[in-house]
Amino acid sequence: MRAAIFWLDRISDFLNRIALWGAVLAVASLVLIAGWQAAARYLLDQPPAWTEELARYLMVWAGLLGASCAFRFQVDPSLFPAARERADGVGRVYAVLRALGAFIFVAPILWYSLYGLNGKIASGYIARNARVTAETLDVPMSVFAMAIPIGFGLIMLHLLANLSTALMQPKET
Repeated sequence: MRAAIFWLDRISDFLNRIALWGAVLAVASLVLIAGWQAAARYLLDQPPAWTEELARYLMVWAGLLGASCAFRFQVDPSLFPAARERADGVGRVYAVLRALGAFIFVAPILWYSLYGLNGKIASGYIARNARVTAETLDVPMSVFAMAIPIGFGLIMLHLLANLSTALMQPKET
């Protein structure tokens, strides 16, 4: 069991590093695109229409990937931050309560990203966005909508890794 928890934590850590780089690249791209839009607005008197829309979508990607990283690093907002430091029974109870609260929030988002109210994939959030094209960018909206299940899927993985690590009994010496 300890080996499975170790590998789950390693996978979570690996995907977190990828998400962190994705968030950094999204923010850097956002800054460059917003800078280009501002320069084009004042120098050319006509900014490209796609810059505002792309910046908005990059902000969503950066925010969701960054939120998953914050959850993994346990720097997300908490009512009782000192409880995270406890390794005793109270710390384990806190870990379960935190995981339960996060699960209650994340599970419906992941479910309705894939399935619609009727339980069919064809009416889920991603499928509905696949039928719509972005206004100024010639790509389906599902490219941008995928940020939600990816970001929250990472949070769910980090939740499982953090909970299993917190509940793991320390090695006896």
